[in-house]
Amino acid sequence: MRVLLLAAAAILVPGCASTDAQVASPSAVSTAEARVATLSAPQLKALVDSGQVVLIDVRTPYEFADGRIAGALNMPLTHFDAAAIPDDRSREIILYCGTSRRSQEAAEKLAAVRGGVVRHLAGGFGAWTTAGYASIANQPADDPRRR
Repeated sequence: MRVLLLAAAAILVPGCASTDAQVASPSAVSTAEARVATLSAPQLKALVDSGQVVLIDVRTPYEFADGRIAGALNMPLTHFDAAAIPDDRSREIILYCGTSRRSQEAAEKLAAVRGGVVRHLAGGFGAWTTAGYASIANQPADDPRRR
């Protein structure tokens, strides 16, 4: 019985020490301040119309070519590098994907790098088109996916 108690104590004490260290570390504090939020298609439309945003579409290049919000840049989630996104404080960066699953993940990465609030489109590109907002496409006619 005494051996079991000593073994349990040996396992629990290091776990507690590492938890305390994580709480006290400055990087844990800045990560705690970082958060992700969503905005609706009408909210995004107003921001796009005012020129206050940089849109980053995290879908695949094929999805991006099929249709996108005008002016959006493509940075697929598979290659998403939050540190590579220029920190232009004059315009807010808004992320979107097809349904908001991938943009949520990308927003979490960007928030972890930058801190603060990072927003993405709730419902993704599907919500944008369902709301009746314009999209553009540049799918080549000879794309093998069309056959």
